[in-house]
Amino acid sequence: MDQAILEAAPADEAVDLHIEGMSCAACVGRVERALRRVPGVLAAEVNLGTERARVRVEPGVTGSAVLIAALQAAGYAGAEAGVPGKGAEEAGPGVVARAVPWRRDGFGAAAACVLAVPLVLPMLLMPFGVDLVLPGLVQLMLAGVVQVVFGARFYRGAWQALRAGAGSMDSLVVLGTSAAFGLSVWQLFTHQGTHLYFEASAAVIALVRLGKWLEVRARRQAGEALRAMERLRPDRARVQRDGIETEVPLAALRAHDLLLVRPGERIPADGLVREGEGSVDESLLTGEARAVLKAPGSRVTGGSLNGEAALLVEATALGAESQLARMVRLVEDAQAAKPPVQRLVDRVSAVFVPVVVGIAVLTGLGWWMAGAGWEAALVDAVAVLVIACPCALGLATPAAIMVGTGAAARHGILIRDPAALESARAIRTVVFDKTGTLTEGRPALMAIHTAAGVSDGDVLRLAAAVQARSEHPLARAVATRAVGLAVPDATGARALPGRGMEAVVAGYRVLLGNGRLMRDEGVDTAPLADVARGLEAAGRTVSFLARAGLAEAGPPRLLGVLGFGDMVKPGAAEVVAALRQAGLRVVLLTGDNRGAAAAAGAALGIDDVRAEALPGDKAAVVAALRRDGPVAMVGDGVNDAPALAAADVGIAMGGGTDVAAAAAGITLLRGDPALVGAALDIAGRTYARIRHGLFWAFAYNLVGIPLAAAGLLSPVVAGTAMAFSSVAVVGNALLLRRWRPKAAA
Repeated sequence: MDQAILEAAPADEAVDLHIEGMSCAACVGRVERALRRVPGVLAAEVNLGTERARVRVEPGVTGSAVLIAALQAAGYAGAEAGVPGKGAEEAGPGVVARAVPWRRDGFGAAAACVLAVPLVLPMLLMPFGVDLVLPGLVQLMLAGVVQVVFGARFYRGAWQALRAGAGSMDSLVVLGTSAAFGLSVWQLFTHQGTHLYFEASAAVIALVRLGKWLEVRARRQAGEALRAMERLRPDRARVQRDGIETEVPLAALRAHDLLLVRPGERIPADGLVREGEGSVDESLLTGEARAVLKAPGSRVTGGSLNGEAALLVEATALGAESQLARMVRLVEDAQAAKPPVQRLVDRVSAVFVPVVVGIAVLTGLGWWMAGAGWEAALVDAVAVLVIACPCALGLATPAAIMVGTGAAARHGILIRDPAALESARAIRTVVFDKTGTLTEGRPALMAIHTAAGVSDGDVLRLAAAVQARSEHPLARAVATRAVGLAVPDATGARALPGRGMEAVVAGYRVLLGNGRLMRDEGVDTAPLADVARGLEAAGRTVSFLARAGLAEAGPPRLLGVLGFGDMVKPGAAEVVAALRQAGLRVVLLTGDNRGAAAAAGAALGIDDVRAEALPGDKAAVVAALRRDGPVAMVGDGVNDAPALAAADVGIAMGGGTDVAAAAAGITLLRGDPALVGAALDIAGRTYARIRHGLFWAFAYNLVGIPLAAAGLLSPVVAGTAMAFSSVAVVGNALLLRRWRPKAAA
């Protein structure tokens, strides 16, 4: 594929913004509308869970300053992601962890609760005959501090929403608590009633603040995976320049610097090992539990932990181009984007607040007209306003995506497209590419057949001797198989283009090559002709081995036939069997010849094999299979990219091309087929958590609003239920942190 096409300028640019002041799903809709009205903005998606906005803009038309101004006009504070806003600190990518405001919010919630307890406790003890009711003026003082000091943030938010012509959670809290507080003040100073409702207004504000603090605390836990990945990279690196060893900040590294990595240290940057040999622990990056042996020429990843030997590493990728940075960006992108179900929730939330206000007004009027008295009618209307805050609706989806994508990333699975979460739950067919996906992608010596009186070891030693200095893939396959054998020395080795090789070994002229070479040399291949045809029918590459004495007359004598093929990856057959046992249809789709495809299908236990497929053919096959249900496509090459894009869920295997990864919704950091099942599993579990969260979010409102309207819930109970609905939804999502791939477990 033309590199110029791959590097062409994008049609749009992405601007990431951190937003402060959002409190519920209704805020999300208002912020998105404000951003989309800015000239030059093509699309805007806001995530309540990460408090971020991803804005697509026309290149050179709209800058971040204009977008931030639009946010301020809508009543929200904003800053470009990575540039902390006023009073904010970023503790890592993807999740804004503002330590100081977070602790301040915790103090505010605790103080509000302390002031509210003396007001609520007498109400709780009254049914038991205990009278601890405080004097009215003391109640006014305690509730007034809570209302004015700790409730000020809600008034600011409600005022900003009102200026923007919309409603929010803050609007509901302000309407409800102000009504309860105002009614109590009226009752206190006019002596028209014996019961005051200061405990309701104070408790609602205290509980809402406590709920928001617990919610932010849970969101910090949800983003821990990204922060843990970012912390993998050391701050400084030991560099060898001009023969001098020096320690420099990571930002001062240059491409091709030689990095000295001592045992037990983390590797500062992606690179190639130049000196040293030892194991490297890459588990926090790839999820691979075993340490990986590294030798000169091996690739290493920045952030991985060096083992027992010192390594000299040449830096090849720094900063944003490193694998760790790309991993973080992929997870960030997944957390910033929205699956279709969240867009539906956003549309519902946009009309939720005005509908709730209407229900509250009708509740108050209804009870007043029914003769309950305006005081009781107002209390029931307040309960409706308090319980209906749509925080949980806005958090259900982003919280589950944050935790699910983070858990997957810890085990080497990067979910780039949240839409894949919805599709993965309904997958009916899994289509695998063959080469590099279910097979090793490099030739291996699969079979040796010998002539009469010749042993396998004789054939293998001579073949290894002839190719000892060759870098051909088939030569490497022979060398791998001959490890541990006493291979004789060869002289005069030379390649025979298009036919094979020859060399002199132990006083004999030895030939290794294809049938054409044997015909040219007059070698009689009839004794093993049937064997050779059988190997070719199975898709194997066939090489003949023949030998002749240097002083002998006549053609060389055939010694044996070697069959080369692409070996099935360890565990691949078990993965296929597990998928089929789960009720999924498995298809092998490859551009290889029919013989090789059939042999691989038989070894893997796949009956449905489609061979000799061009890239366009692969996409057409996937499109046809989708008529029977959602399809997942697994591949690793440029030729797989059209099929990966055509599938409902595209899964790119680790070690494959960047083009394949760009076309796939899920990328595996290792070329382990077992991760395919694990990816479908975590995707399905994440979507299940989204559905559970949305169920509970809607259930709180669908059950709570009618109960409050019926006069069966006090404002205090309603406030408690509303505050903990958000905590329940985020807690439900946090259960995903315990997920482990079945193989790893």
